[in-house]
Amino acid sequence: MKHLLIGALSLVSLLANASVEENPAEALLHQMDQATEQLNYELSYILVRKNSIEPLRYRHATVDGESFGHFAYLSGPLREAIRRGDEVSYFEPGIDPFTIQSTQMVAPLPTIMQADIDHLATMYDFVSLGRAREAGLPCEVVRVSPKDGARYAYVLWIDQKTKLLVRADLLDRDGDPIEQYRALSLVESPQVEELMRQLATVELPPVVQLPKQEDSGLGWKVTSMPEGFTPIYSNRHRLMITERPVESQMFSDGLFSFSVYLSQADDLSVREQVVRKGRRTLHSHVSGNAEITVVGDIPPDTAKKVAESVRITAPVKTGDAAP
Repeated sequence: MKHLLIGALSLVSLLANASVEENPAEALLHQMDQATEQLNYELSYILVRKNSIEPLRYRHATVDGESFGHFAYLSGPLREAIRRGDEVSYFEPGIDPFTIQSTQMVAPLPTIMQADIDHLATMYDFVSLGRAREAGLPCEVVRVSPKDGARYAYVLWIDQKTKLLVRADLLDRDGDPIEQYRALSLVESPQVEELMRQLATVELPPVVQLPKQEDSGLGWKVTSMPEGFTPIYSNRHRLMITERPVESQMFSDGLFSFSVYLSQADDLSVREQVVRKGRRTLHSHVSGNAEITVVGDIPPDTAKKVAESVRITAPVKTGDAAP
């Protein structure tokens, strides 16, 4: 009996260890995450959408223990972003340059490059798809699929040597590509650090002190959305052109995000409207005297369910929005 008990306990222990052992695809994504933040490299790539191709470049280096990044569009007007540690500066035509405190760039980079892999593992399955070749480099291919089927998926090509991401295909729920990030060249070299070190002495715009966001006391809530999406921002303001008051709330799962807007319906409101452009979906829905609009990187069916799940707990406000 004693031997049987010991054998049973040993089996349970083995099963427990096996259950917590990281699968190879997830381990590779952790390596990619480390490489993205620690290596010195330059990545030139194109962003392919349905009706456009944009050439882009991203450089990264660790300078005196801090993470430096430089993103730039390579055609059209000069547009770039510079990251030094926890500050990011933006340079856009027609807008005064500005700096905000953040460790993440708002730029057309694959969002998984700046995501928390452990957090994503609770909502997505990571599946190894074998090996392939991209940008002249041997790669490991991984699929990142939502467990609930209510959001988009990624297929990633990760360089075997550096563990850097050289291709990312964003797929809709039918498996068709919405957009592709495809590297043209990848250079890992100490020379990138020397180049990026020059940014340490460049005078950048001062940090913008964003006003502290207080609880806006929204009189509505979203009652149904894919698991893992949490509110990260809420606001009450007026639209710039129409001066129409609107309340908004943004949600994110760490990989994709969307916003819900609520305003009073009027003669211009459309009872039901769905527009999708690439990864971005807009779904507008009228409920009573409220117009509810969902905009973000989620499939149309998901946007519709989110919009229809909004429950209004107080009268729609029309005159006390902050200008």
